[in-house]
Amino acid sequence: LAAESLAIHQSPFLRPSSSSSSHDIAKCGGGRRRSPSTWKLAKGNTIHSSIPSLLLASSSSSESSESESESETSTDNDIINAVNNDKETTVQNTSSSSSHSNAKTTDATSNNNSGAGEVLSIWPQMDELDKRMMKIALPCIANFAINPLVGAVDLFWVNRMGNALAVAGQSAANQVFSSAFWIVSVLPSVTATLVSKANASGDQEELQDAVSQALIVGFCISLVGSALMLRFPEKILSSVLKDGAPALQYAKPYLYIRAFAFLPSLISLIGFSAFRGTLDTSTPLKISATSNLFNAILDPILMFTLAMGVPGAALATLGAEIISACSFFYLMLRRKMIRWSKLLRLPSWAKLKPLLQGGAALQLRNVALNLTFLAVARVTQSLDDTGVAAAAHALAIQVFQVGGIVLLALSVVAQTVVPNELIEKVDATTGKRSGGKRAAKNVVNRLMSWGFLLGVCLGGLQMLLLPMLQKSSPLEEVRQAAVIPSILASIYQIMNGLVFIGEGVMVGCGNFFQLSLSTVIATIAALVSLNTLPKMFGLTGVWLSFGVFNSFRLAGVWLHQTKNGPLSEKALAQA
Repeated sequence: LAAESLAIHQSPFLRPSSSSSSHDIAKCGGGRRRSPSTWKLAKGNTIHSSIPSLLLASSSSSESSESESESETSTDNDIINAVNNDKETTVQNTSSSSSHSNAKTTDATSNNNSGAGEVLSIWPQMDELDKRMMKIALPCIANFAINPLVGAVDLFWVNRMGNALAVAGQSAANQVFSSAFWIVSVLPSVTATLVSKANASGDQEELQDAVSQALIVGFCISLVGSALMLRFPEKILSSVLKDGAPALQYAKPYLYIRAFAFLPSLISLIGFSAFRGTLDTSTPLKISATSNLFNAILDPILMFTLAMGVPGAALATLGAEIISACSFFYLMLRRKMIRWSKLLRLPSWAKLKPLLQGGAALQLRNVALNLTFLAVARVTQSLDDTGVAAAAHALAIQVFQVGGIVLLALSVVAQTVVPNELIEKVDATTGKRSGGKRAAKNVVNRLMSWGFLLGVCLGGLQMLLLPMLQKSSPLEEVRQAAVIPSILASIYQIMNGLVFIGEGVMVGCGNFFQLSLSTVIATIAALVSLNTLPKMFGLTGVWLSFGVFNSFRLAGVWLHQTKNGPLSEKALAQA
């Protein structure tokens, strides 16, 4: 049979158009070709379907005409039920080819959305599933790798100054800027989802609206953020540095320069999300690589050749951010992802509402995460006035972040693959079923095993490379203080592999509130630990508190996957 389908996502707002009768939708016999289905949104927008992608099972050619009529009626009813189902559902229709003029059709909708019943091994097999995930993960790994590696380059050159206070000041200011910036990072996250939906439906206007609205909101947020950093740098730095801290003399000028990077950074992040929503990951990778290479080249020139020191590192980073933002903005204009007419007028509340509502669900988690990181930075800075503990912490955190690049990339893979796998599909050529809850569970299990194995491998590799990593600091006291924290950072990679991917699964399943609640509880536990453990163990106590934080996050992942998540065995048994 030649197949035609209409894929309806979250469809309670859709209803059949009067121009396409239920008889036209269901009838397939007699060698007649059915016209493309037309469905109308409640607000009058139309979606046309003529994509040959899914296949209904055909009935036996010996069925009577009465059976055929019943099949048609059943098909109509099932389509209407599918439209009213507020879960993501695929409605499958067929038309017969001329060589099968006597073929009759029946409904082949999914069985309670449970998906294919085949249970795959949880361990990597290098099969089709592994290859598909690797194809998605590799570009993500490359994108995630750039910023931490450039951060390591910045730290390397600041360390070359041979001044622990300079390292402590740069680290503190960078942490403050990163925390302030990532508090609003939910904006690009929601933008990627809106762009993806608009791109899938071929709605260029909606795509432009999504990107333009994000840029307008981002512009307003960046103005406020930059103004606060420029007006009150000491108060903002007090979140990680105590009053009169010696490192403040290096942190303040660094933060003052970085404050101008708030808008370029937000434009770059929104641009990356927009391109990712259109399934283009190579363009953002090229832009990031070029801009950050520029940063790496400028660092030694500004810091040492021009003798600017720590402010030179801030200027190099600002230049890289401006290059990145201009590149993204130019390409978005060129590819008609944005229009000046949309950028120069304020969007209506009706169009802004999905963007703001989607971001609100994730905002609580971001605030909790950054509260934890700020508390860690503040406790570390207060351990001593020489800057040794802070410099050692900065060295260990680089080990922690660089090792987590691959694991963070797999988290993004989980956010992408799991929601797509939840939809049950039938291949038009082979008639093979795929997708559904059981298939999504197979993907989750495989991703979690990959996370565990990669966490073990990355942790072991970092342990072997610790002597080389410690050479980035010329100060013996800093290297000694960083030994145990660096070992703990390597061990925590095993836990990170499970936590990052498990939380990516929560995002993919749409369980934003549960993810936020889990993070808040973990933050409370971490704050209690930071109030006690560093007093007993110094910098090692700070890193033990990191372990407490991730342990509670791992407990949240376990609860989601085994007890109350949509892919837990209890939920699968009820499906």
